[in-house]
Amino acid sequence: MLGGLSVAIVQGGPSSEAEVSRASASGVEGALLAAKHRVARLELDGSLPERLRRAGYDVVFPVAHGHVGEDGSLQGLLEVLDVPYVGSDVLASALAMEKRFARIVFEHAGLPIAPGFAAIRGDARATADRARREIGEALVVKPSSQGSAIGVTRLETGASAAEVARAIEEVWAIDDFAVVEHFAHGREVTCAVLDLNETLAFPPTEIFAPLDAFYTYEARYAPGRSRHVCPADLPAEVAARVRHVAVEAHRALGCRDLSRVDLIVGDGERGDAITLLEVNSLPGMTATSLYPECAAAGGWPMDRLCDALVARAHVRGTKRRSQARALPR
Repeated sequence: MLGGLSVAIVQGGPSSEAEVSRASASGVEGALLAAKHRVARLELDGSLPERLRRAGYDVVFPVAHGHVGEDGSLQGLLEVLDVPYVGSDVLASALAMEKRFARIVFEHAGLPIAPGFAAIRGDARATADRARREIGEALVVKPSSQGSAIGVTRLETGASAAEVARAIEEVWAIDDFAVVEHFAHGREVTCAVLDLNETLAFPPTEIFAPLDAFYTYEARYAPGRSRHVCPADLPAEVAARVRHVAVEAHRALGCRDLSRVDLIVGDGERGDAITLLEVNSLPGMTATSLYPECAAAGGWPMDRLCDALVARAHVRGTKRRSQARALPR
């Protein structure tokens, strides 16, 4: 292990996922200390720029999930401060966070997404009628820019237009854009991607949440509320396609270092269709999080993983700066 770097873990922030972030920070802190790094945990608030500037850390490890921390805002600050950091850059972070734009990128790359559209806050009933007309009755309604399944509603065939409109209004209460998609039925699967010297996908993991309708916020973070099977019990050819889609989704958004890709396996007549849901550019690192579990199953325990990520960021350094050019006379 490398060891010996001064690492600032940035946590919290003005996000509904702030407490999840602090739990992730605890996991990363323990791993980096085990790898013999010097570690400080800093809150994502107005004092952060001065604290980073004053201390002169070798690397920043962002784990501030959600708005400001995961959407490119924190990454932009770190670019301005000229500090190396773990994870995706400004553009990739913003694209991954905004599902309405990620859908466009995925579609352009030929990746298997569910039919759907994004709708700006407006007439919920008209949007619901459009969804039922263009997509069908089995629908998922979700915020464009939230994570951890916050604000997600799944509507089975038979749901009324009023129920669809209500789900859309609930999303608009927390986000300017609602993403409405076909409800892809099947097995909930996630695939962790590690992008160091080469881009690789760990064996897919299947998620079971028997006490919940799907992998909700509560199922994700309450101990014992969900069960993960890694590697997932998938035919070899299907598992290979899942890993391929995960890597291609990571690359399409321009992510770097790590991501976790969520998918559904099984929608459609054949029962093995793959539907790409989203890419998490800053996956959770809590005790119940999927990414460290997938990585450990792939031979990367948490201390080795976090050590490799900060080493990669340190060697990569910061973006090359352009030299100022004099105005022509």
